[in-house]
Amino acid sequence: MALPTMTAASLPASADKAVALLTALGMLALALLLQHEFATRQALLFLIGAGLGITLYHAAFGFTSGWRWLIRERRSDGARAHLLLLAASSLLFFPILGNLFPGIQASAALAPIGLPVLIGAFLFGIGMQLGGGCGSGTLFALGGGHVRMLITLAFFIVGATIASVHLPAWLALPNFGPRSLIASLGWHTALVLQLAVLAGLYALVRRLEQRRHGRLRPLAGVTSEARFVDRLLFGPWPLSWGVIGLSLLGLATLLIAGHPWSIVFAFGLWGTKLWHALGGDISSWSYWSTGYPAQALDRSVLADTISLMDFGIILGAALAAALAGKFAPEEKLPLPSVLAAIFGGLLLGYGARLSFGCNIGALLAGISTGSLHGWLWLVAGFAGSIVGVKFRPYFGFDRPAVKR
Repeated sequence: MALPTMTAASLPASADKAVALLTALGMLALALLLQHEFATRQALLFLIGAGLGITLYHAAFGFTSGWRWLIRERRSDGARAHLLLLAASSLLFFPILGNLFPGIQASAALAPIGLPVLIGAFLFGIGMQLGGGCGSGTLFALGGGHVRMLITLAFFIVGATIASVHLPAWLALPNFGPRSLIASLGWHTALVLQLAVLAGLYALVRRLEQRRHGRLRPLAGVTSEARFVDRLLFGPWPLSWGVIGLSLLGLATLLIAGHPWSIVFAFGLWGTKLWHALGGDISSWSYWSTGYPAQALDRSVLADTISLMDFGIILGAALAAALAGKFAPEEKLPLPSVLAAIFGGLLLGYGARLSFGCNIGALLAGISTGSLHGWLWLVAGFAGSIVGVKFRPYFGFDRPAVKR
């Protein structure tokens, strides 16, 4: 297994050659280590994570900014890309989860419908607007060299760890249990229904932008005279490329890992491992005492597929940023920005663990595998983002939106 080789001479003048080559070599070394010490499966998932990081960075594919632009300016290109990603992922995943291919074993991202999802996603929505990124956005922005995202991630981990301690109490509240569209309706009917709802939402956000601005921003609208291969390697990508890349890499994750792409479980795992390594008592933390969480806690983080893919996203984004010549931009960190990163990170971590995942593990994975909790997450998370956008001017990020 090997990554495509590159030499300093083959990179454009704008690229950060040292960072690009060191990152590529580091990724290759880690992939070989994973293959040798664990299994080819682990190495493949790490490289898929790297591909996700490259795709996210080059396409600037973030839920946080896409939702913010829709809320503040009625710009819908980000939201339309998200809806297309949900539709494409559903088209790929529903037949597999509906046993059209009996030889493929894969599980849906099912979770109970109840207050934890509603409250957790709402808190996450606020946190993503203050922290500056969602689950995937935090990782790829950090990989791109944004120092502020290191603060957001640190407190994202703290929030996820605290929530993992509280989660059993939240789960004791009444709930409706997991609900699967595929199990209830069959994958054919469920897919048609889901695509119809997504099409309706697409038409709605499209109409909002047309009413405000008269015309739509195109999803394939990156102006560039570069050759296809150069644009693929060095960016930037149109959002449509991001949709295609994330859909296919999500499918690869489902087929190799046996479950859809997820992010936040690893954050709670890292925080709990760190607390335990520092001498903290985790004997009363029941979430980490049974099942897969207990197994993951006892093993190396390199054995945890979600951790591996998170590492891959960071390194993939670092490589993409270096190739684009945009790694580690200068960034001032005034106190209000730092406070927003701390507060936002805590809300991100706590909300994600409470709601069984972030915009990836709950919203994207949930909806694209037929779980109704993903739809509840979408509604609550977007409502939280509306509140978060209103708070942003108090931290010096945006001027108050102008009503028209």
